[in-house]
Amino acid sequence: MTNPILKTYEITKNTMALLPIAHTDYHTIAIEPTCQHYIRKTPLQLIKHACLEAGSTYEGRRTAVIHQTGAKHKVPIPIDPLEQIYAFPTHSPTQFECSWIFHHHIRSLSPQVTPKKPNETVITFKNNEQLRLPVSYYTMEKQLQRTSYCMIRFSHRLYERATTSPHISTELTY
Repeated sequence: MTNPILKTYEITKNTMALLPIAHTDYHTIAIEPTCQHYIRKTPLQLIKHACLEAGSTYEGRRTAVIHQTGAKHKVPIPIDPLEQIYAFPTHSPTQFECSWIFHHHIRSLSPQVTPKKPNETVITFKNNEQLRLPVSYYTMEKQLQRTSYCMIRFSHRLYERATTSPHISTELTY
């Protein structure tokens, strides 16, 4: 039995990676710990939609990360900072081969150097699944570090707001 092709997909804490695929019926494979989903939309379309669902635009989140971290290329995206969902692109998001990797699922990165494929990296996820990508280890390591820094900056801002904002009572008075 094959998985159905979905018109859209909701990015959640279970999303491990979004991979671009050149197929006539679908454009993305979403990898989760227990399954894969085939989706008609591109990875970037899914990322943009998830940002909107979490209360901001992709462009707004990207601009905020550039402001907070100074990263200007292959900018990690805080898709939903409250839910701690952060993803980073493997290439420029405008390039077809750009995959999106979700930081909190990564256990480790390993360089895979062979004469035929000198620039590959194997991502080992926390569930021990592995994903081989045609991206240099240096690039992947840098993206992981950028995303970690982004997470620290945004978590710090969220903590500051939570501790300095007056608490609003949700009790109704009559």
